[in-house]
Order: sequence, then structure tokens, then C-alpha cells
Amino acid sequence: MSKNIFFERKGPFSIKNLFNNKNLKDLKITDVKTLDKAGSSEITFFDSVKYKDIAETTKAGCCITTKKLENYLPQNCLKILTKSVLFELAVITRKFYPNADIDYPDKSLKKPKKSNFNKVKFGNNVLIGKNVKLGKNTIIGSNTIIEQNVSIGANCVIGSSVIIKNSIIGDKVVIQDGCKVGLKGFGFIPLKEKNLRFPHIGKVILKDNVELGAACTIDRGSVDDTIIGQNTFLDNQVHMAHNVKLGKNCMIAGQVGFAGSSTLGDNVSIGGQAGISGHLRIGNNVKIGGGSGVVKDIEDNTVVMGYPAVPLKEFLKKGNSNE
Repeated sequence: MSKNIFFERKGPFSIKNLFNNKNLKDLKITDVKTLDKAGSSEITFFDSVKYKDIAETTKAGCCITTKKLENYLPQNCLKILTKSVLFELAVITRKFYPNADIDYPDKSLKKPKKSNFNKVKFGNNVLIGKNVKLGKNTIIGSNTIIEQNVSIGANCVIGSSVIIKNSIIGDKVVIQDGCKVGLKGFGFIPLKEKNLRFPHIGKVILKDNVELGAACTIDRGSVDDTIIGQNTFLDNQVHMAHNVKLGKNCMIAGQVGFAGSSTLGDNVSIGGQAGISGHLRIGNNVKIGGGSGVVKDIEDNTVVMGYPAVPLKEFLKKGNSNE
């Protein structure tokens, strides 16, 4: 069972105590995981029929779900039925990770000791948290903050005024000035009295040779991770929400926005100011025109344009019919 190195985990908890229900069977729960990663001692969640194929094979000991979806889950998985899966998930996750709903300041930040990083070059006013790992020949720009337990590989260039937390970064990665990587995303349950913040317990993974343009914001995962694949380049001011997975060799132009939990394949190109809705699957070798709004899944080798985005031939046909 992998340890969450960025957030302290409480527990284990009895399932009876987690849900204040003495009628549930006696089961100890050690962690919160996604459907595909949860084991027999862990709790997961299932709130959309879109994930039924994963639900059918989950190894989770317990799952928060709805009456309409429970039959997709294995018989040996304990079902906790509710009308609001995400609300219950937020409540449970806060019990395991009480300090993950707000990005509290890292109290361990200090100026780096050159003796600890003798093959790393630092600008002025750099702060480093405890247990940070920096590879050889990496350069860190002025006024940059790298928080505790972050790992950065060799031959990386980290610009000035960058903040990195809750992240694992590969070799030869370039992060330009002003980027924010690994911060909590925009996740909460709206309530009349007081909105319930959803803890974000995942991390950001940047594979080798990724480049982030200036002022990009890459949110960490909520329960899963946010991942950017090898040799993928982002232009300036791109925002990527929690749990987005971007394949290798992708090119993303400026001011593109990704909503949470969408998965994109390899060799994807996206023009400036396009928007990608949440929980979508975008195939390999897809091209998305600038200013487009993607609201549906896109198959491999497709070119789309417009709002809502449609295949390019259809977009051009509509344009000609309006003349």
C-alpha cells in the first residue's frame, strides 16, 4: 500500500464509526482511493455510469454510491448508498486527511544549504521545505518556493516566483516564471449555511522533458493524481484542474483551460483559449482549434473546431451555410 507523502493520514477507522451506523458489518478502512486503485481495506466512490467498467472490476472493500449504480459493483464490495456521493466522500476524506482541505503554509521552509544541494544553482530568496529532493544540474530561480517532500529531477530549469508543492517532477523539466504547481483545486460541496471544502489528497506528476510556460496553474489531484506526460509542452497561462491526465508529446497553446478529471491521449494539439469540460476522454492525435469548447468525448485522429466543438468539416460547412 503506497504512502501519501504529502498529507498526514489518520485512521484506520471502523466503517461503523465512519458512517455512524451500527448495522454495517465490522470492517476496518485504512484509506480513500479511486475505483481502479482501491484495495480490500480501502473505501472508494462511484457516482457516474460512465465509470461502470471500472466499477465492475474494483477491488475496494467499500464503495460510496447510489441506488441506481450499486448493481455495477462486485458482490463482495460493501455498498454505502446515498443521494449525494460527493458530499459523503468529502466528509469521509476529511476524516482521513483533516489538513488537506486548505493549503496551509509550509512551516518547514528555509533557505537551502548549499552543502545539501552542491550540484544545484539557486537564485536569490529561494525557500525549500524539508525532505525536498533536487537532481543535479538543476537551476532554481529567485523568489521561488519548493515545499516539503517535493521531488525534482536532474537538469531541470525552474524559473523565478514559482511555487511547487505536492509534486513529483522528472528530469529535464522546464517551469517558467510565475507558475503554480500542486495547489488545491476548486473543489467544494455548495451548502446554504457554509460550503464544504473537498480535501485534495492527490499530487501532480510531471514526466521527463515537460515544459510549463509562464504563469501556468496545475492543480493537484483530488483523490487521484494530475499527470502531464513526457515531452508535453504548455504555453503561457494554461490552467489544468484536478485529476486531468495529459498524454505525451502534446502541444497546448496559451490560455487553454482544462476542467477536472478529463483524460487526453498522446500527440494532442490544442489552440489558444480553448476549453475542455470535465470527465471527458480525448483520444490520440486529436487537434482542437483555438477558442473551441469541448463538451463531448473525441475519438482518435479527429480534428474539431467551434463551440460546441464539432468535426472540422462540419464546422466549415456550418460557416459556409451562414454566408
